[in-house]
Amino acid sequence: MATIVRTLSGTWKAVIRKTGWPTASKTFRIKRDAEDWSRRTEDDMVRGAYVRNAAAERMTVATALERYLREVTPTKKPSTQQSERRRAVWLAAELGRYSLTALTPEVIAGYRDRRLAGDVGADGKQHPRSNNTVRLELALLGHLFTVALKEWGLGLTYNPVLSIRRPAPGAGRDRRLSPDEERRLLGAVDAYSNPMLGWIVRLALETGMRASEIRALTRKQVDLTRRVVRLHDTKNASPRTVPLTRRAVEVLRAALDNPVRPIGSDLVFFGEPGHDGKRRSYEFNPAWLEIKHSCGLADLHFHDLRHEAVSRLVEAGLSDQEVAAISGHKSMQMLKRYTHLRAEDLVGRLDAIAQAR
Repeated sequence: MATIVRTLSGTWKAVIRKTGWPTASKTFRIKRDAEDWSRRTEDDMVRGAYVRNAAAERMTVATALERYLREVTPTKKPSTQQSERRRAVWLAAELGRYSLTALTPEVIAGYRDRRLAGDVGADGKQHPRSNNTVRLELALLGHLFTVALKEWGLGLTYNPVLSIRRPAPGAGRDRRLSPDEERRLLGAVDAYSNPMLGWIVRLALETGMRASEIRALTRKQVDLTRRVVRLHDTKNASPRTVPLTRRAVEVLRAALDNPVRPIGSDLVFFGEPGHDGKRRSYEFNPAWLEIKHSCGLADLHFHDLRHEAVSRLVEAGLSDQEVAAISGHKSMQMLKRYTHLRAEDLVGRLDAIAQAR
């Protein structure tokens, strides 16, 4: 039988002590609500259907995100950690005040729709978020609920994110670099005060390596004699060996012979020491943003250089399997998103085929 008492603040507290169950309690403004809750809870205990979710009722989404970032995010790759922290900011700003039990599919669907519609900027126009941006935010929220259900023992009964529609995946970017754009870009990075930016851009165009792979590259991974780079820590966790063109060899030789390299630094592209005294990799993104705007290429992403490099490998006649071995794509479907062939480059091939008939 439940005990219902009035507190000093004037509310009503219901306490249930039943053999075989942990003590359950909850406070209400009205006595009838306390009686109704006690009756329902005792019935659930008798039927074996009682779920203790008081912890989930007390924990807000903002608190849950803090715990997730503290316990789960550090187990992921550094690049993923950074992106998850950015997504958590948006989630906490919009949904942080809700308790985990109050975050219903309807609330999450509303968040999805508002993010897709976008915010009104200083220019008075809507600035919608991309489908992929919203999908990744929902993926983070969904995994938070999965961890809370399986590991945190909060008494949650389901994952509300699984009950809503996810935005359709956005179309893969097909941004290619024209010869004039490449000339302007390389001229700009070569004129930059730090020569490492130029080496990094050229290496991306020659190898198709990701920014994170280039940033973490060490001297031990580079074998200029065999003309290969061995990547151990990749985005998809599959080590691979990247063959080097002659231009890539020249770039890496210049980088390895950098006269200002700190003694004992194994990083190919090194930055300033951190608070712990350890040398960090060169954080080139600020310089990249400055340079691409200065030469009229504001819409060019660094990852587009990977698109360009992979597409050039296909245009050079390498098979899908050979290109995948270099780029690290696990499926031909994913590789297809990165290979955007110029129609004008295919005209010559068609003519050669016609002449061979």
